[in-house]
Amino acid sequence: MAASGRAVVIGASLGGLLAARALAESFAEVILLDRDTPPDEPVHRRGVPQGRHVHVLLDRGRQALESLFPELGAELYRLGATPVDLHGQVHWYNDGHRMLPARSDLTAFGMSRPLLEQVVRQRTAALPGVRVVPDCEVTGLLATDDHRRVTGVRLAPRDGRPSTLTADLVVDAGGRASRSPIWLTELGYPTVEQERVEVGVTYVTRRYRREAGQLEDKLGVLSNAMPGCPRYGVVAPQEGGRFAVTMAGILGEEPPVDEAGFVRYATSLAAPQVGELVRHAQPLDEPVLMRFPASVRRRYERLPRFPDGHLVFADALCSLNPVYGQGITVAAVQALLLRRLLARGGRHRLARRFFRRAARVIDAPWSIAAGTDLRFPGVTGRRTRKVRFVNAYLSRLHAAAAHDVALGAAFLRVINLIDPPARLLGPGVMLRVLLNGRRRPSMPSTAG
Repeated sequence: MAASGRAVVIGASLGGLLAARALAESFAEVILLDRDTPPDEPVHRRGVPQGRHVHVLLDRGRQALESLFPELGAELYRLGATPVDLHGQVHWYNDGHRMLPARSDLTAFGMSRPLLEQVVRQRTAALPGVRVVPDCEVTGLLATDDHRRVTGVRLAPRDGRPSTLTADLVVDAGGRASRSPIWLTELGYPTVEQERVEVGVTYVTRRYRREAGQLEDKLGVLSNAMPGCPRYGVVAPQEGGRFAVTMAGILGEEPPVDEAGFVRYATSLAAPQVGELVRHAQPLDEPVLMRFPASVRRRYERLPRFPDGHLVFADALCSLNPVYGQGITVAAVQALLLRRLLARGGRHRLARRFFRRAARVIDAPWSIAAGTDLRFPGVTGRRTRKVRFVNAYLSRLHAAAAHDVALGAAFLRVINLIDPPARLLGPGVMLRVLLNGRRRPSMPSTAG
């Protein structure tokens, strides 16, 4: 079927760009509206405040982006991104236990958020019919008299008079600050149910010169938080010969931004490689701080009514605790879903079809992020018997993965969204956890 009609996407960050890529095969015209002017170079921009911090593209996200943009990995590599074997080239410290490393086919790319966004923006903007309109804020939705269909958006250009733009489909990819709940209420639709896990994350990032021999010749480090020690740390390579170091705390635990405090915080982590790096590597900039109050999931699939001609996408649908690095991957998988639904079923009942299936896409990362955060007594939320059991079981799995390569591999496949979380509860994995649990207890390893 030939492409026809116009789609409007609110937001031209990664979520909006991925939505536009999915829409471009079915719509003759796709217009992205953004409050910023996108830069011509891969640099930080005001509309993406989290862009200065470490971003992780999980293996499933890499696969999804390669499907949407063939040879994207090769292009990123030419621009300085570093391929990373996530099991063999990263120091993993889970609950203080160092995961036994091994070569694997789980691959990520170490790069900055601005580089990834720049490449995706260029590839998306080059598609027929796609256009980015900068410096333009959406102030509301247009709809038919009976409010059953959204027909466009109201605009407030930064330098101009308010106007309107009609569309056959409006996709809200406006991120955590999405105003779709307000706009839909104004049109007479029920308030969308919202799940919220208050985590109070504060994270600080600083970049350092990357040199041979650092991190014991590996390419990354991750040290997770655990009850009694609510501190995270991650080191990832970026283009330009850099390592980015992000440290985070939850529930009021806050990494310092002064030199001495930043070093002390790094050396307090279970992973000694983080402290070693920040003590001896050459810093390239000053620490940058950001706060993330809560993971939020909006359950549009549960609404009894929803207007035709409108969708909510990516972080506007579900915003996940950034320490788990799931956001870009979830958005990319949603883009594959949207493209597939349009190709197979067209626009008929698109919102209901999309929300129902997108909920299944979100279920696994939400259960991982929310379930893990609920380990901390200060995090509010419903701790079901299953959540308590899984968290206790994962603590044993992390200890066992210090001795068993297969358990580390199984865990990494789940958090990279390749396998479902239930795979960790399979009889083969549980037996290995049980058998390794009978080993003589040992202190977490800090060997090179």
